[in-house]
Amino acid sequence: MSLLWIPLLTTVGVVVPAMTSRYGRKLCVAATLIAPLLALALVLLHAPAVIAGEVVSLQLTWMPLLGLDLALRIDGLTLLFALLILGIGSLILFYTGYYLSAEEDDGRFLAYMMLFMTAMLGIAMADNLILLWLFWELTSIASFLLIGFWGYRSDARRGARMALIVTGAGGLALLAGILLIGQEVGSLAMADVLAAGDLIRASQHYPLIVLLVLLGAFTKSAQFPFHFWLPHAMAAPTPVSAFLHSATMVKAGVLLLARLNPALGDTALWAVSLSLVGLATMLYAAWFALLERDLKGILAFSTVSHLGLITLLLGLGSPLAIVAAVFHIFNHATFKAALFMMVGIIDHETGTRDIDRLGALWSMMPLTGTMTLLAGSAMAGFPPFNGFLSKEMLFEQSLLNNLLGALSIVIPLLVVVAAMLSVAYSLRLIWSLFFAEPKLTREQKAQPPLQAHDPSRGMLAPGLLLAAISLAVGLFPMTLAAPLLNAASLAVQGETTPVFQLALWHGFNMPLLMSVAAVAGGVLVLRQQRRFANLAALFPERDAGLIFEAAIQRLIRATLWLTLRLENGSLQRYQALLILSALAMAAIGLTQLENLTGERGMQPLDGMLFLGAGLMIFGAIGSALSHRWRLVSLLMLSVVGLSVSLTFVRFSAPDLALTQLSVEVASMILMILALFFLPQRPPLMVSGRRILRDLILAASLGLVVAMLNYAMLTRETLAIADYFLRESVPGGGGTNVVNVILVDFRGFDTFGEITVLTLAGLATFKLLNRLRLFMPSGNIEGIRWSRHRYPLILAVVAQILLPLALLVSVYIFLRGHNQPGGGFIAGLITATALLLQYMARGYDWTRERLPLSYPVVAVSGLAVALATGLGSWLFGYPFLTSAFGHFHLPLIGEFELATAMLFDVGVYLAVVGATLMILVNLGRVTTVNRPTLEEH
Repeated sequence: MSLLWIPLLTTVGVVVPAMTSRYGRKLCVAATLIAPLLALALVLLHAPAVIAGEVVSLQLTWMPLLGLDLALRIDGLTLLFALLILGIGSLILFYTGYYLSAEEDDGRFLAYMMLFMTAMLGIAMADNLILLWLFWELTSIASFLLIGFWGYRSDARRGARMALIVTGAGGLALLAGILLIGQEVGSLAMADVLAAGDLIRASQHYPLIVLLVLLGAFTKSAQFPFHFWLPHAMAAPTPVSAFLHSATMVKAGVLLLARLNPALGDTALWAVSLSLVGLATMLYAAWFALLERDLKGILAFSTVSHLGLITLLLGLGSPLAIVAAVFHIFNHATFKAALFMMVGIIDHETGTRDIDRLGALWSMMPLTGTMTLLAGSAMAGFPPFNGFLSKEMLFEQSLLNNLLGALSIVIPLLVVVAAMLSVAYSLRLIWSLFFAEPKLTREQKAQPPLQAHDPSRGMLAPGLLLAAISLAVGLFPMTLAAPLLNAASLAVQGETTPVFQLALWHGFNMPLLMSVAAVAGGVLVLRQQRRFANLAALFPERDAGLIFEAAIQRLIRATLWLTLRLENGSLQRYQALLILSALAMAAIGLTQLENLTGERGMQPLDGMLFLGAGLMIFGAIGSALSHRWRLVSLLMLSVVGLSVSLTFVRFSAPDLALTQLSVEVASMILMILALFFLPQRPPLMVSGRRILRDLILAASLGLVVAMLNYAMLTRETLAIADYFLRESVPGGGGTNVVNVILVDFRGFDTFGEITVLTLAGLATFKLLNRLRLFMPSGNIEGIRWSRHRYPLILAVVAQILLPLALLVSVYIFLRGHNQPGGGFIAGLITATALLLQYMARGYDWTRERLPLSYPVVAVSGLAVALATGLGSWLFGYPFLTSAFGHFHLPLIGEFELATAMLFDVGVYLAVVGATLMILVNLGRVTTVNRPTLEEH
């Protein structure tokens, strides 16, 4: 269970900033740091076993029929990412305490950061593909909140919207791929999927699976051509960029590729797709990093380039290429997070991120310059830093590839070109900021020179620590990195990890020559950087953000055009289109009329059936014909509902009959209240064409429904009723099968239904809470309505019926597990009885004597139902598993108690609260006085 505490701790950390922000930023940051540090300690407790090759896992059954379990694992790959997420995340949280200005809402910001940390931990630890996808989508939501944290800025809003749309669309593609994998494997458990690689690769759906998974990974990790969202996400505060866009979120895509490599890898399609996309991304982004002027823009494009490098290594697919990819994931996170912190410091101290306005900062900011020199050298791949080691491994593996046959030599050549650009933009970052003179325009020279100094030690410490780690790993790789790399590579390859030797010196060889060429070429490129910038200026500038926004606007206009063609405000038209669609789909299956009749004979008819059918037909036709007299039409409609209830009684379904009656009463009250807001008279004239259209549609739909009923009733059907009848008592402890199904066998469905009902009630409550409408005193002809708003007879009858109705409600509730009844029916009876008091006495009179908050009642019901389901977890059973037993009390005798009754209490409260939220608030929106501005 210790695995479960790791994401739980960070989840608890989400609410800590909101609770502590009022006591000052330092205390808020310190309190927030407790959760990730404790989670990191738990991860480190498992590190020795994981490094030894073990996989620590935890599995709690959640929804087994959907293949969704709360399954977590820590293997080598998880350990690597957990260290990055929690370790670097904690440093960035500490840095945040010094970065944000005093006016910022630091509690909200830190809560968003902890939410994102939880989501990334979930992706890394998920041992179930659906669970992984849920956390995957949570990262998109959390990143949207963080990128748009400065919502008053248009670039932040655009960047957040762009990131959400691109990564959200990729997430939907990934979900489709996951479902296809589950269909092929028969399981969504990670262990089963990773072990079924041969089965997946042999499937006819394998190309489609690869396409969908790669779309999800490429959009999340900003691979070409989906790279454009990441530079625009730099509108976020710098701690967000340091955490999401260098160390964690953008690594989620390559984490997915590495995780699914045993299942999807080892094919030409996988290798070529990853290699070509990774190589294109690596080159393209490195070129634009060289041309950028904004410091965060330079780091954003360099991040995209390095992600392309990792994708390329995963595509090369050799055992040592996998080791190199895993190694560079770690290396890039350390030096890039430090560099983003440096940009935040410089922006904080100088007020600008324009590299041409900055320069000669070494004398003013020596400690910041030292941090930049260390981290920038690691990014450039200079010895003795960790970036040099993974770059050398890339060179070596690019030389050994044979992906493109005779053209494979192109890959190492392009890798060297990308490395040259990497050296160039890294040196430009170091040189231009701290040693070169600023390139100022005449107007800028007239302004006062920039004055800066090193920030406080607390702001510098996290970045300096990460830069020092980059140097230490480069100097002692076999001691500090090799054990972790060995375990992580084992998780990616699914086999034994190859023997590798990490060292700064391997003698004179081709990778060393490629490194020398990259450094020399990078220096030359840097010297000609201005010429390259002028060359790029000759081409028309294309802003990816503007192109994306224009595409979204075109899509919105197209959907608006289609919507206006389909929607004209006519409810009749919408119903006609819906019925036509249903007819078209049903007609496909009814074309073979000769197969319509089954082998089973017709059921016998009797007088009661004719009477019931006649009542329903009479009520339905009468409701349609009397539509201009709405109250009469509603009465006719209630005849149909009553006939349906009697039909349930006729076919031995008393629970359904009681439910139908209760719902019928509540629905009739709702429609009567709604009638008040409709015009008192509908249109007098209806065109003959519309009447003919409606008759044809109604007759056609009735014919289709009759044919479907005939086809079903003349066939033997496989029913699950026997299973429920057999298992109701031994499995659920109740003889009322319907209620046992609702609160036990299908309790999760019921929980979802009361959740929807509560949300609908809350939405109605919110919409109607402040609404006040003028109530006229007569009808359209001027005839005054009754002078008595609350008739005495109604008040007396309501007062007599209330205790009786509540008594019946309690009786119906208590007997529900073994006799017809239950929480849903009892809740509707209670709600109707209380509503009768409002109708008889008025809102104010009833509110004084019944001071209940119906939103609280409904939400309390949900909480009780949820607590009942979670309680089963404490005893090691699946969610919402019920227990029952027989007990004996003196004078009372033997009786039965079941935990399902607690769940039924939640259903009862949710139904009462939601029903009254809707009906009471709909009934109180009118006033005898015309509303004034103050009443709104």
